[in-house]
Amino acid sequence: MVIGFPLVINKKEIKPGVVVLEMVGRIVMGPDCARIEQEVDQLARQHDKHVIFDLTGISMIDSCGVGQIVKCFSSLKKSGKSLCLAGVNAMVGGVFKMTRVDQVIGIYPTAFEAAANSPAEGPDKLI
Repeated sequence: MVIGFPLVINKKEIKPGVVVLEMVGRIVMGPDCARIEQEVDQLARQHDKHVIFDLTGISMIDSCGVGQIVKCFSSLKKSGKSLCLAGVNAMVGGVFKMTRVDQVIGIYPTAFEAAANSPAEGPDKLI
């Protein structure tokens, strides 16, 4: 059995109202999925409107990881926020395509492109 490094998550705001969670490692059942859920629970209570998961550094995702991302999408949507994905490599992208997550959650090449395509705030939008 190979033990991987724990998931590392760095949070940054790339423009007003848009937060990026940069992830490095693997998104698999256990502490990794729980950590993502904790981060999103905190974001759901904040003023930021749009969340981007930058998956550039993700080397592997399992079914629990896919389920966690869908759960985050749903909980953010319920709190009036949005979630999109960026930097998805071929392996992770293949999993999203096979599970049809790519049909539900927007996927962009980079976090900056995802931010540029985030939903508008309305007539007085900041971004």
